[in-house]
Amino acid sequence: MSVFKTDSVSVACLRYLQIKAIFSNYPRTAPTRSSWIHCPHLTNRAIRAPSRCDRSFSTTTARQDWLTPKRPEVRKSHVGRPRMPTGGSMRGTTVVWGDYGLRMKDHDRRVSAKQLKNAEETINRRLRGERFRLYKRVSANIGVYTKGSDVRMGKGKGKFDYWAARIPVSRVVFEIKSNLHEQVVRDAFRLAGNKLPGLWEFVKKGDPPMVGITKLGNGVTLEKLKEARREVEPKDKKSPQPIISSAMEVPPQTIATELDPPPTTVHVSP
Repeated sequence: MSVFKTDSVSVACLRYLQIKAIFSNYPRTAPTRSSWIHCPHLTNRAIRAPSRCDRSFSTTTARQDWLTPKRPEVRKSHVGRPRMPTGGSMRGTTVVWGDYGLRMKDHDRRVSAKQLKNAEETINRRLRGERFRLYKRVSANIGVYTKGSDVRMGKGKGKFDYWAARIPVSRVVFEIKSNLHEQVVRDAFRLAGNKLPGLWEFVKKGDPPMVGITKLGNGVTLEKLKEARREVEPKDKKSPQPIISSAMEVPPQTIATELDPPPTTVHVSP
């Protein structure tokens, strides 16, 4: 009985080795799903082998990278400048999803994707082991093209160099939502601000918004900022014309002025 059992196990092991050899020689031209194949004689062992069910499409979207646009640029981007909210817009100047944020303070500028990546890695390194969620409020979707230093003028903008983001003044770049102490998050944002160009400030949820570099609050409202600081004259206002009386209506040739030369007399001898 024991001999028969030993023979059956050896046959099962040989069959397992044959199946493994077949699947190892099978060319994998497309991503395959894995399935579990249980050997009836080896109850404590499970063989994980790929199946031949191929999927030519996926129902889930690929993970989006905030440092690289989804599609390449159709036309090369100009250098340009970040858009300024001249109409009184406060969008992007407050913390929306998180509890704390990092906001640009001094001047608008163009920040490269490498600098943003360094700032993100700095925050993750400082808060390693903590439970938090980091939100990115900007995206690097502007292409930067450069030329060599000894290239003559003309012949295009040059080749692609890196991706960058145009960040206006008072724009929140990073947000963090967690139960961490405020000083810990402040320290993480301080280290991230050292990796980025310019001056940055720490903001909390509920802080007043910004219009340009002006902070609303303490009596400063958006309506007061929109008011004219001096009286503006209407464009359709007509200037009054001078009134000339009838006594002044004299032909111009009869009016004597001081600039007229004096009359001269000519004596003719007989």
